[in-house]
This record gives sequence, structure tokens and C-alpha cells, in this order.
Amino acid sequence: SSILLHLAEDYYQSPCERIEKIPQSGSVRLYFRLHFANHPTIMGVYNEDVAENTAFFVYTRFFEAHQINVPQLLSIHESQQYYLLSDLGDETLYSFLLKHRKGQEFSPEITAYYKQVIQQLPLIQLSAKQNLDFSVAYPRAAFDRQSMQWDLNYFKYYFVKLSRITFDEQKLENDFQTLMDALLQCDNNFFLYRDFQSRNIMIHQDKVYFIDYQGGRKGSYFYDIASLLFDGKADIPFDTREELLDFYLSEIQKY
Repeated sequence: SSILLHLAEDYYQSPCERIEKIPQSGSVRLYFRLHFANHPTIMGVYNEDVAENTAFFVYTRFFEAHQINVPQLLSIHESQQYYLLSDLGDETLYSFLLKHRKGQEFSPEITAYYKQVIQQLPLIQLSAKQNLDFSVAYPRAAFDRQSMQWDLNYFKYYFVKLSRITFDEQKLENDFQTLMDALLQCDNNFFLYRDFQSRNIMIHQDKVYFIDYQGGRKGSYFYDIASLLFDGKADIPFDTREELLDFYLSEIQKY
């Protein structure tokens, strides 16, 4: 954190008053909030994986240039392992949902934020057609058969086997191959965000912002809307899911 401290003080040309570690979620990245007397707070990030960071830097600059709401990249250390971002606060779409949900139903406020997200999603997806550099994609440049196999294996070993469900492994593998063959027929010339769900969307000054897209790669545009609508934590009611899917289809038809 001392490197992040120096980076932030250099950026503002002002002493940092306090540095606060943000609790880790599912990521190995370390996040810190740096407080200054006369400047907005800054997020400092440490991640030793330079390849992953490079993908994040390239995508962030590209999205910013295309008016997509992402954190501003303020400064990068020469090691490429430490960097500074604008602070978007602590409110995710998921935390907002938890606070404002009444029972199973979605309030109009929650639905309105989801629609704001869905309006931006086609812009993100169409980045692939606007010369986004996929040579930096991490860990693969496309959601190809290998990526699908990893996901299906994850399903088999971390859900089916752990749940002690009786199944025929050969028949399941045959189904996996059939499913992959079908999915590979889809047009995959879109940006696939890969982890497009309510905890990776921030709400800041009434606008939605996107984070954690460094795993993005080329793929089908069906994947991310499915991730958002079938987000296990959000548990969106079926009728709301239908409404949001119809809204997404009307939005992407504009392009």
C-alpha cells in the first residue's frame, strides 16, 4: 500500500490523510480507499497479475472513449501491478436491490436501474465491432470451445458431483459436446463481459457504472443478458425477467 500511497500523492500533489483497506470479495485483487483533505477519495488497486491488469487498462480506456460508464483510470505504476481509479462509492446494484426489495417483487426504482444497465449493454457488446484490441484478452481472446469446456467442467465438479446427484458421466459429456456444437454456431463477434451481474455494477450519483470486465473476450451477445437476468444472488422474479428481456431486445434492435 505504500506504493499506492506515493502514486496517489503524486497524482494530487497533496498528502494523503488516511488509507483504508476495502474487504475482499471473490477477487485476489486488493483494494484501498485513499482519503485527502481537499480532493475526492481515490481507489488504489494492487494485483500481481500483469496480464489481467493490461486487459483491464485497455478495456477501460476504450470504454471511456466510447462514453460507457466505467471508473476513470487515474494513474498506473511502472510495474503495472498498482493503479488508481476514481472512487464510485460502495453501492452496487446488488446492495441497492437488497435495501429496496420488498419480498419477492422488484420496486419500480430497482427495475429502472436494471433498464439503465440494459441500455448500456449493447454499447459494451458492440465494442468488438469497433476495433477493440482482443490481443490483450485474459485468459482467452474468445469464448470458444475451451472456455465452454471449463465452464461445463465447473458445473460438473462443483455442482453435480458435490450435490451427490446420480448421473451417467458419458451421457453428460455427450450432452456437453452437443451443447457446445450448438453454441459455436452463434455469431461470436461481440464483446462478452463474462461476469455481467449485479455485484459488478455500481450505482454512483444515480447512474450505473461497470466494473470487473477484465475477463471480457469475443463471444455471443446472448451470454451477458442471460448472466444478468439469471443472476442467482439477485433472484429476479420471472415476470420482471420477461419484461427486462423484452426491453433488451428492443434496445439491441436499435443497433
